[in-house]
Amino acid sequence: MKTRKTILQSYYSYWFAVPGLIIYLLIFVLPTFSSFYFALTRWDMLTSTFIGFQNFKTFFSQTNTKASLANTFIYAFSTSLSKVVFGLFIALGLVKKSKAHSYLESLIFFPTLLGYVVVGITFSKLMHPSRGLINMMLGPIGLPKLRWLADPAIAMPAVILVDFWQGIGITTVIYIAGLNSIPQTYYEAAVIDGCNAVQRFRHVTLPLLVPAINSVLTLSLIGGLKHYELIWTMTEGGPGYATEVLGTVIYKLFAAGNYGLSTAGYVLMFVLTAILVFPLNTWVGRKEVGL
Repeated sequence: MKTRKTILQSYYSYWFAVPGLIIYLLIFVLPTFSSFYFALTRWDMLTSTFIGFQNFKTFFSQTNTKASLANTFIYAFSTSLSKVVFGLFIALGLVKKSKAHSYLESLIFFPTLLGYVVVGITFSKLMHPSRGLINMMLGPIGLPKLRWLADPAIAMPAVILVDFWQGIGITTVIYIAGLNSIPQTYYEAAVIDGCNAVQRFRHVTLPLLVPAINSVLTLSLIGGLKHYELIWTMTEGGPGYATEVLGTVIYKLFAAGNYGLSTAGYVLMFVLTAILVFPLNTWVGRKEVGL
């Protein structure tokens, strides 16, 4: 029969997880589930009144909601796919050891260290139609000057391009770590079997790189769905609703004091992210190959 001391000793290691679990519950779980309640209320910082699903009805009745939903999907999938694809090709080039390897890796990773607000403000100045450095450089070489952030047709692609520039560094580093973890014996065996470079990439690199691809896809998709700081500092959702996303709509509602509506928008964002990311993460994860 186990004594009380024996029972305590058997669960000794679990006590180390208690502080982290408490912090996780207080910082993530409690605010997340509280937001589901406050999304059903009209509240301020002191009081709340339960109004059911009225906040969601009002949120969807706004003129910019439909545009923001479409733009959110366009922004999230465009930034995610571009990072997944181009990050892999950049990593394949950098993983080959050379004199410039470390310098190029640092150069690509550097934009990741900059804050979204800093990058957004900087590029809003660089892309100014008349005083921006980019247009000033296009003129002398005979290319037309563009209204980068003022033209509804190119504002979203411009923001996506800036997001790609800033986020491609962390994607590349994840891929490089994944490529370095693949044992060289697999490639040597493939060469002995007569596989060329394309076949080695298809049958060796890609299957063993699925965990890294899964991480990149999950992180970039979650970031794209909830991202708004870069867009807000560059365009504030404009011109018109050309770059309006869920994040900018929620920010505007909260800044205007519509806390219940903004919380309803946050809950919608949370649900959409869960619906899209978890099944995709599970599907990609099933394709992982164990070493």
